[in-house]
Amino acid sequence: MARTPSRATGPANRTPQPLPRRRTPGDFAKAFFAFVALLGLVVGVPAALASSVGWPLPHRMPSLDMVQQQISAQAFVRILTLVVWLAWAQFTACVLVEVKAAVSGVGLPSRVPGAGPSQLLARQLIAAVLLVTATAASFTPGLTGGQHVENTARPTVAAAQQLPGQQQAETIAEAMQKQAAAQAHHAVEEQGGTEAGATKFYRIQPPEGRHHDSLWEVAERHLGDGRRYHEIYQLNKDRVQPDGSKLSEASLIRPGWIMEMPADAHGGDLVEMPAPVVEAPQGLQRQIAEYAKSGDHAQPAQQGAGARPGADAGAGSGPQQQAPPVRTPAPQQTPRGAASETATSSSSESGFGLTEALIGAPLLAAGVLGALGRRRRMALWQSAMTAVAGRRGMEPPVPTGADADVHDALLVGADPEAVRFLDQALRGLSAALDAANRPLPVVYAAWFTATDLHLQLAQPSGEPPAPWQQGSDPTLWRLERTAVPAEVRQDLTEIAAPYPGLVSLGTLDGARLLLNLEAAPGLVSLSGPGETRAAMLASVAAELATNGWSDRMTVTVVGFGRELGALAPTRLRHLDSVGVLLEDLGAEIQQRRAALGAAGHDSVLTGRTGPAQHTRWAPHLVMIAGTPNDAEAAALAELAAGAGKLGIGCLVGVDGTAQHLGAAWDLEISDEGRLAAPLLGLELTAQLLPAAVHQAVVRLFASADAMSGPDGDDPAPAPHAFLVDITEQGRPAVYARLVGTYEIIGLAAPDDERSALLHEALALLLLHREGVHPLVLASAMWPRGVTDEVREALIGRLRDWLGTDEDGSPRLRTDANGRLTLARSVVSDLDVLRSLHYEATEGRGTRRASVRERLLTDALNLVRGPLLAERPEGRYGWLGHEIIDTQLPLLVADVALALCAHHREQGHPQKAIEALRTALASSPSDERLWNELLRATHDTGDEAALRALVAELTTRSGPRGLPPRTVALLDELFPSWRGDGGPAAASAG
Repeated sequence: MARTPSRATGPANRTPQPLPRRRTPGDFAKAFFAFVALLGLVVGVPAALASSVGWPLPHRMPSLDMVQQQISAQAFVRILTLVVWLAWAQFTACVLVEVKAAVSGVGLPSRVPGAGPSQLLARQLIAAVLLVTATAASFTPGLTGGQHVENTARPTVAAAQQLPGQQQAETIAEAMQKQAAAQAHHAVEEQGGTEAGATKFYRIQPPEGRHHDSLWEVAERHLGDGRRYHEIYQLNKDRVQPDGSKLSEASLIRPGWIMEMPADAHGGDLVEMPAPVVEAPQGLQRQIAEYAKSGDHAQPAQQGAGARPGADAGAGSGPQQQAPPVRTPAPQQTPRGAASETATSSSSESGFGLTEALIGAPLLAAGVLGALGRRRRMALWQSAMTAVAGRRGMEPPVPTGADADVHDALLVGADPEAVRFLDQALRGLSAALDAANRPLPVVYAAWFTATDLHLQLAQPSGEPPAPWQQGSDPTLWRLERTAVPAEVRQDLTEIAAPYPGLVSLGTLDGARLLLNLEAAPGLVSLSGPGETRAAMLASVAAELATNGWSDRMTVTVVGFGRELGALAPTRLRHLDSVGVLLEDLGAEIQQRRAALGAAGHDSVLTGRTGPAQHTRWAPHLVMIAGTPNDAEAAALAELAAGAGKLGIGCLVGVDGTAQHLGAAWDLEISDEGRLAAPLLGLELTAQLLPAAVHQAVVRLFASADAMSGPDGDDPAPAPHAFLVDITEQGRPAVYARLVGTYEIIGLAAPDDERSALLHEALALLLLHREGVHPLVLASAMWPRGVTDEVREALIGRLRDWLGTDEDGSPRLRTDANGRLTLARSVVSDLDVLRSLHYEATEGRGTRRASVRERLLTDALNLVRGPLLAERPEGRYGWLGHEIIDTQLPLLVADVALALCAHHREQGHPQKAIEALRTALASSPSDERLWNELLRATHDTGDEAALRALVAELTTRSGPRGLPPRTVALLDELFPSWRGDGGPAAASAG
């Protein structure tokens, strides 16, 4: 059970308050006449009856003689007067019932027996009178008289607080969109991929100017029979509604609630959602969002009890500083990480379990996976460029055991498209504000969902630039992901990243919270059990070190995480003690203040607009694992005062409480991984990187670094390298051409509708002969997530399509670790290319020159173009995680270099030139090929050809000039080249 925050300054939950409504003269006139009518009917009628007729009943009990007497005119008048008195009493009862409903907040007032028209009239008159004092939403509970209604829902915001030097007015987070999205997502999950009818929703209407909604009337209008109200009740019973309460009785519904309707419901005010899709369509979300906007669910709240006007941001001691409220926008769709986490949980029972720490952290996983890919590519190039013999074409080691599971979890959890959108959205906002000559607003946090991005501003900053929209509050700016399609996103690399300090803390109802550590008005403390606290610090450090929405930054970890430096050696550094940090930080703060003053900027935000100055205004984010002593805490607090304007943020992990830190924001994490921020009014599922996981991640980076070690350590291919029998007896049963246009030989063409998916899945398996985890295969084919049933169906179809070998064994198999592997009878041209190169350089080709020439020539003839040329647009996105784009050009270059060396030994320089030119088409930036081409051209003795090649090299090098090795080679082979127009290039080199 999550720990209850102990230092909250206001109530955990508050009832939503209505926004003030603009009233028209017509509203006032309507209210005036309604009041006059009510006064006349309730007070005037009895007053008139009493003065003109008097008491209508006899003053004594009637006798039998009186009953038998003839009815006189006076008796008739008294009978009529009695009827009028009864009608007045009934109407007055209706007025009292309706007033009680309006004041107490019951959604459906009690019915007065036999008073249908009278109660309707009373309801309309009271609604008209209340129209000038409250909106229609005032009829919901707790909206009048400061009444507080107990709410068991999760708190979304805290009471309004006051920041040093600025007033922050808080509003309660609008919950309608959250409820609508939850309803939609729940309906989709329940229906799955079935052929059930569409799910429909109805919003309970407010009683503004008309009667109250009831389930009977809703059923009568939209189902044709009021008696079917119980169907609506059963569909929505016990579901948490936007105001945090639940439907427990069919007669107690409230305006603003969203009811799921039976599939046969009809009517113009219903919202429909097609059932057979996994994700809620954008149209539905927009319609439900409009429903939410029409309810007026937010109103400025009273200032929290703990606010301290005029608090000093630089105070290092004294009462804890107040924090801004972090608004919780309503998520509209479950992010990929959450969906993947669910899939993982269900799959773990089948032996498919992977670590949820990375599967549920799509931004962190994407950053780590991207950094790992860059490290592997760099290691491959360094290995190739520094090799003298034997190390060329090296394969990266394949992780095993726990490392393999962590690597698979990275592949499953990573969402690089989300990272690209976040980066483009933030840089695009900076560019738009700069074009409008507007400053960047201070952003405290961001909420990121699968459908949109919300920025929580420190204070209102006007209307956001298009395509951004105003959120439910002036301090929320919102951008829909569909507003900036991936195919039309512009290149914004020249725009400085405006908010590089945003880092994921956790999730709440499918929305991911990113806190801007750089903008914190002082220190941020993290308390809780040591193990989970360390896991969260590691997660924050790893994401900051590898995220894709920042430029250069410095991440300093103190007292922990020395090994995390492997993730980003140029970005993350480790210090042993707080004392060393204080010395460095004090000097840096002075330098930054001086630089800002000299540049005429009041903060790093103003320095990041306009032409990019990535280095000058790069943030410095500090994480401390051990609790500082009192002196260190005081010094840290003093340094952190106003450090947000300098681009410096500090997160301190503490044992027990952090009162002596004077932290601006306090975070508390529990053993169960629940993160509470009392002053921010939040409780999240924390994003963690447990010790075992982050150690496995570090090992993955260490294995990549080992690839660029000293030359000649291990000239043979790695043990896992897949080599095929290239003799006539080794002819495969299924042969796939991946280098160039994708072709498959030996299999019948699958159904048209499944052909692209099966071909893509086979390509992934062919590029990973060591095996592919089923969840990795599913995430590659369906980046937005898919059910277990669909995944298993794909694997079954792929197994059927590939068929069996002659011995009856399937060509698609599952190994002992549950990974999918291909039989050796299924081969690609890439496998043959590797095998030919190995045989020529390490096998039979080393013994006979003629065999070596034939093998290398055959290998080079396999190169028909780039990998998987002409692949369908929108597919094969998983190739972005691969390093094959670096491996293949290097392998082709290795083949060409070996063939070139053979031809030069045989005295055939022209054949060597042809081989090198073929390889340059695939690897035009490989310096080794150009240098060997210079040597082969020099061997021909054709000075004109050599001069033309020098001109080509100089043109290709551009302003960077020729590489130093090439310049040295030219000086050796062709000393007069500098006199042929090459001095500029030489000087540049």
